[in-house]
Amino acid sequence: MSEQLHVTVLGTGIMGAAMARNLARAGHAVTAWNRSRDKAAPLAADGVSVADTPAEAVADADAVLTILYDGPAVQEVMAQAAPALKPGVRWIQSTTAGLDGASALAAVADEHGLVFFDAPVLGTRAPAEAGQLTVLASGPADDPVANAVFDAIGAKTVWTGADGADGSASRLKLVANSWVLVLTHGIGEVLALAKGLGVDPQGFYDLIQGGPLDAGYAHAKGALILDGATDQASFGLDTALKDTRLIVEAAAANGVRLDLAEAGAERFRRASAQGHGDEDMAATYFASFDE
Repeated sequence: MSEQLHVTVLGTGIMGAAMARNLARAGHAVTAWNRSRDKAAPLAADGVSVADTPAEAVADADAVLTILYDGPAVQEVMAQAAPALKPGVRWIQSTTAGLDGASALAAVADEHGLVFFDAPVLGTRAPAEAGQLTVLASGPADDPVANAVFDAIGAKTVWTGADGADGSASRLKLVANSWVLVLTHGIGEVLALAKGLGVDPQGFYDLIQGGPLDAGYAHAKGALILDGATDQASFGLDTALKDTRLIVEAAAANGVRLDLAEAGAERFRRASAQGHGDEDMAATYFASFDE
């Protein structure tokens, strides 16, 4: 779609700020809002207008993209935006909100006559900044407005269903995140064990290099741990804890027990209690030690 759109981004954390910049680079008129205005203010240098309230931000929007902490935060912000929303506006909901959260947000969209897209994304800081996210989308696949937004923020869109209210994209996101989190805890524990046993971590990496046991996350998250750079967050630990709890809740509601996810939640909780909550989720490593 070559036509310029007015797109509002509600939430300018690691992901939201990158999405807003890429939408502006794609030639769209972008307005952003964040609860802490100082986090949104730097976007002005990229041609993004910064609003003081959600209602101000969504005025005249063709599409609204929400990328906030969790489902309740999205509900709160959209309630503030509602008076200024026009029926027919495309709502692209990219917050990881869980199954109950996705259903509740779809009901909000229906109440206000919005075209709802359940559209969580896969990727962290680097792919978000490069516009290389993978969008998981449920909603009308032939919608030119939504597709223009997806093209600006992602490298690939995976359609999971034709009705955003079915939550199919959110279900796939929870499954994918469960794998990401298992890999992250795995490398954290491997490197903790190597330290405890006096094993050079490079020996472990040499052992798995290029084989079936190798994994990109082993290198990406392991490097943050070994370089002492977990403060350079691309996926915050407290956010990972929230996502893990959503995964465990969704599993339990559907008769599935996830022992690894439950243990992972405890590792994240322990690392957060040690003061690592704002760091990258690779800081799960520290949960292996008493600090």
